[in-house]
Amino acid sequence: MINQSTSTYLSLAEEVRVALADGRPVVALESTVIAHGLPYPTNIEAAHSMEAAIRGEGVIPATIGVLDGQIVVGLSPTQIERLAKTESEAVAKVSRRDLAVVLAQRRLGATTVAGTLACAQLAGIRFFATGGIGGVHRGAERTMDISADLPELARTPVLTVCAGAKSILDLGLTLEYLETQGVPVIGFQTSDFPAFYARSSGYPVPHRAETARDVAAIARAQWQGEFGQGILVTCPIPEEHALDLAALETLINDALVLAEEQHIIGSAVTPFLLSHIAQATEGQSVKANLALLVNNATWAARFAQAYAEGDV
Repeated sequence: MINQSTSTYLSLAEEVRVALADGRPVVALESTVIAHGLPYPTNIEAAHSMEAAIRGEGVIPATIGVLDGQIVVGLSPTQIERLAKTESEAVAKVSRRDLAVVLAQRRLGATTVAGTLACAQLAGIRFFATGGIGGVHRGAERTMDISADLPELARTPVLTVCAGAKSILDLGLTLEYLETQGVPVIGFQTSDFPAFYARSSGYPVPHRAETARDVAAIARAQWQGEFGQGILVTCPIPEEHALDLAALETLINDALVLAEEQHIIGSAVTPFLLSHIAQATEGQSVKANLALLVNNATWAARFAQAYAEGDV
């Protein structure tokens, strides 16, 4: 149900509006991966491939962005191309804290995980697919650098499907923070917390599910029982596209040293590290990123479909 006080800022694509009104499944997608996460034209390929994977499951995709003073839920191909082709510096990264500012200033914005979750809730969408969530950064005991994604997962009644968290983060502390916030972390067909490019981080997940119906049943119990808000379902990257965790760790440590030497801090750190890894792996990490995005979108659609089918 859309809150009337926020409907002024919401623009729903017609197919999204009709699907939600009819109770049909919809999966939200972020737009930061388009504007900031992947190079052109891979970013457009990723956006269209994720949407196609969702449609292939009989579900409606809703890529979300901020354009001309509106939260657009269900970006058109033209709007996706606008985000993909605009210089990244000219596109605001929109988390929950940034929504009012970017809307009021009528700026072009790409929603992060946290921003997309907030917008999905406003639109009444229950399922969301992304690549990897943000988390607790390495050295957070000094910097207090903790992604806004984590508290947003706790407060927003949306099920997020991801390939875990990026291995550039402190994954142990990320899991601890999620536990503290009361977010159920479900390993889908895995007992290990995935590390984005790698299938396992070495950290166990507290719960495991084997089928889409299992995930739908957990979501129904969580929301009907009012035991909490967000749910995190982690899907490992397909094995044929996975990268070696030990090799990644070496690359990450090298990149962190470079980032410190170049005084790169805050939100600029993650894109810097990912760019360094892409260069060092000669583009293999970009291909892996695309593969996991499509895999997550596919499973999010299946979870949404199972949930929409009713009691499970």
